[in-house]
Amino acid sequence: MIQSWSWCVYLVRCADSTLYCGIALDVEARLQQHQAGKGAKYTRGRGPLELVYREPCGTKADALRRERTIKRMRRADKLRLCGL
Repeated sequence: MIQSWSWCVYLVRCADSTLYCGIALDVEARLQQHQAGKGAKYTRGRGPLELVYREPCGTKADALRRERTIKRMRRADKLRLCGL
C-alpha cells in the first residue's frame, strides 16, 4: 500500500515559553528529533518541548509559504492561532 504524506507546518512551545515554527512530513517524528537535541539548533537546550499547533499544507512549497507567514506574525497572533 502506498502512503500519501502531506507536509505540515507546526508550532512548538519551548520551556522558556518561546515558540518555534517548522515544517515536516511526520510531525511526531520531528518533535522526537527536537526532544533528542537533534532538531533545529534553536530548540536545543530549550526543552521540554510541547507541540501546540499543527496545520496540514499539502505540498512542501505550500508548507514553506505558510511557515514564512506564521514566522512574520506577532507573538500574540501566534498564540491566538494555537488557542493559547
